[in-house]
Amino acid sequence: MSKKNKSIPINRMTEDAHTGIVIERLNFNDLSTEEKASFEEENQAHRHDRHSFFLLEEGTVAIEIDFEKYIIKPSSVIYIHPNQVHHTVTTENVTVSCWAINNENLNAEYLKLLEEITPVKPLALEKEIFSVISEAVSLGLQFSELKSDKLYHSLLKDSCNALVALVISQYLKNASSTDKISRFEVITKTFRTLLEKNYTTLKRPADYSKKLNISTPYLNECIKNATGFSVSHHIQERVVLEAKRLLYHSDKSVKEIASVLGYDDYAYFSRLFTKITGMSALVFRNKNLD
Repeated sequence: MSKKNKSIPINRMTEDAHTGIVIERLNFNDLSTEEKASFEEENQAHRHDRHSFFLLEEGTVAIEIDFEKYIIKPSSVIYIHPNQVHHTVTTENVTVSCWAINNENLNAEYLKLLEEITPVKPLALEKEIFSVISEAVSLGLQFSELKSDKLYHSLLKDSCNALVALVISQYLKNASSTDKISRFEVITKTFRTLLEKNYTTLKRPADYSKKLNISTPYLNECIKNATGFSVSHHIQERVVLEAKRLLYHSDKSVKEIASVLGYDDYAYFSRLFTKITGMSALVFRNKNLD
């Protein structure tokens, strides 16, 4: 693999995207040569600048998300958060519906829920809900053609948010029901949200217990009960995940990566990475170079 990016590439919405919202259905067999080349280029490892959803209607897709490989088959849906680094490995006879929306247009409640459920795996859908979502996509596609309508953007925004809500509801359905969530799980969910926002600056369990207004021992008890691991473990794992992303997908030096992740002590960061992964940062980078 040849690295040419100082940082992780970001796949941004094109200028003709409808002000932060895209809804489309793609049949890969119908793509032109130029479109296929463009698709392959865009699906080198990258992040998105929006929340992306993919409903696989036909065919098979192999995708890698943050070093985890998934084989997706009909009828499945997958959500990819803007932070996640991913790329499509292979496609075979694929028809997929896609919709994407940025934070500005995303319902605030839905954004909060998406932050809480990330990361997620591809989700196989029951026939009835797959049909509902597919029909909702078709309606959104019809709205996307009404460019002269005075409420065009509102129609597109509302239809995309409805699609997002349908997907969130399915992920929540497969998780613990709200009325059965324990106090430990509630605190763990809040901790995960805080960690995602602060992992580059807050490195001690006490930093998070202070924000949650609980004692550090109690926070550790909650996290261990809900996940089986300590607060420190989760903090370190999150930092190392970002380090892996930058080592694999960018040309930043290990020292630069340590600084980006909030470590002035480069040697300490190096020891931490080795402790968590079982290899040095440079060995990890070289091991993953083709």
